[in-house]
Amino acid sequence: MKKLKWWHSLHTRSSLALIIIAAVMIEVSGAVQFYFARNGIQKEVDERAQSEMKMKSLKIQKVVSSVESAVENIDRLLDWSVENPNYIYPILEEFVESNECIQGCAIAFEPNYFPKKGRWFEPYVRRDTNGTYLRMQIANESHDYHNMSWYKEGRLADGGLWTEPYIDNEGAHGLICSYTLPVHNSKGEVVAVFCADMLLDWLTEEFVLDENTNYYSFIVSREGRMLACPDKSLIMNYTLDDASNQFHDANIPEVNKAMLAGKSGSAEVKNNDGELSYMYYSPVEGNTGWSMAILFPDREIYKGLRDIAFKLGILMFLGLTLMIYIMWRAVKGFKRLQAVSAEKERIGSELRIASAIQMGMLPKTFPPYPDLDELSMFGTLVPAKEVGGDLYDFYVRDQKLFFCLGDVSGKGVPASLVMAVTRSLFRTVSAHIVEPGKVMTQMNEAMSEMNENSMFVTLFIGVLDLRTGILAYCNAGHCPPIVIHQGSATPIVMDANIPVGLMSDWQYTQQNTTIQPGSSLFLYTDGLTEAEDAEHRQYGEERMFAALSQTDSLAPRDLIAAMTESVHSFVAGAEQSDDLTMLAIQFIKTINA
Repeated sequence: MKKLKWWHSLHTRSSLALIIIAAVMIEVSGAVQFYFARNGIQKEVDERAQSEMKMKSLKIQKVVSSVESAVENIDRLLDWSVENPNYIYPILEEFVESNECIQGCAIAFEPNYFPKKGRWFEPYVRRDTNGTYLRMQIANESHDYHNMSWYKEGRLADGGLWTEPYIDNEGAHGLICSYTLPVHNSKGEVVAVFCADMLLDWLTEEFVLDENTNYYSFIVSREGRMLACPDKSLIMNYTLDDASNQFHDANIPEVNKAMLAGKSGSAEVKNNDGELSYMYYSPVEGNTGWSMAILFPDREIYKGLRDIAFKLGILMFLGLTLMIYIMWRAVKGFKRLQAVSAEKERIGSELRIASAIQMGMLPKTFPPYPDLDELSMFGTLVPAKEVGGDLYDFYVRDQKLFFCLGDVSGKGVPASLVMAVTRSLFRTVSAHIVEPGKVMTQMNEAMSEMNENSMFVTLFIGVLDLRTGILAYCNAGHCPPIVIHQGSATPIVMDANIPVGLMSDWQYTQQNTTIQPGSSLFLYTDGLTEAEDAEHRQYGEERMFAALSQTDSLAPRDLIAAMTESVHSFVAGAEQSDDLTMLAIQFIKTINA
């Protein structure tokens, strides 16, 4: 009996000890789970904030980049238009029609640039609500754009520049941000500023407060002015300085200062009621200078967790659920990373195949005509990326050498596709037509009809009669070929023709000149003259002519090798920024000689 009592007492004490240990373990487990759950939630908030800001930034950058790319693609055409004012409105209208992100655009000229137009001349084309396009001249004494910041800053900029957002009541009629670009005349002087207006209505939709979200987000301009937020009444009427003055929190001025400086980070801030929020901020990718922020209220983030003292069992379940969720997110992220890596490798493989196909389209056997003593040729094309937009081609038919060399606007895969189309059109059209001007005209008609992305090709087409040495040629905005003869390098005189693919119904002019036996013809793309060294200095035409003048006695292969060595020596290993294409044609003698 005593033994049973002793055993019962021992069992009781053991049970109590186990209960105490279990209670302690539960308490410790609860505290540990509370700690890790809190950290897990904070981490999730961090990741969500970064993810949301990244997603919004990419959406904004997509629209902004499309505007920048469109303006950069029309750069050369704008420079050409200042010498041809009759084409200004058609160019502006086609530009707005081709870019749905752009509400309107204008070219604002220097005072009295066109004397007949007066001091203020700002032709403007705006997209109307009924699908039409309005042509306007919006400048006058009351709308003196010469004193406006967008014009002053755009005129002094080295390239494209985004303005501070503003409300435009003259042209686009709304809250806009403009992308400006200086326009040069043939002497390289800035004579006007091109301005593309992007409405910001779509931006507000990205920052509407959803009842299913527990955060508040907004975006500010480079000067700290509110551009988008859930409260539309604050847009363009509220600044970061107003926030610093309204809320008595020492962290807010520091956060505002960091946002205006384009920095990323996070901070804890309190409003005047003492409510704590976690603020994440980051600059918007691109050149706009905008910055965005997301605020997560503490009461929203930890609403459920604060009941942990009364719902320990639920907390443990939530902790397990959170752990599973985090593991699921990690596995999902790893799988996503694997998928992205596989996709990247696939794209790289396809680009290598595309590069091989593209290079296979170009003549690669030199000398191309071993039995033709009257002619010697050599050409090279070195793309800046896996695939490029330069091209050259040639063939002999009826004792005439048909050849071309061109440069597609832009780079990468789109430019390579246009390059392939251009080369195929040259072969197809010139097989039936001898005159280069007519060949160019038909190619332009074909390419203008299918040019939905406003891409164009600067192109030179020549037909050299091997019996007489007469060169018939047509140039579409390309660099003039150089004739090398008796130690001198002279560019061929060119008519002003627009690039191929920009405008249908353009009648290209044809010219003729005579190539003396023993002379060489050197064709190139601007990847040669615009090659830059590490300090961004360009190779330039002066160095090119100096190098060419020393190649008079060289065969085409040696001439190209000498020019390649010259430009490589200049850039000294700097990264290639543009496709580099060169073609040398040596006319040794006429067929009848």
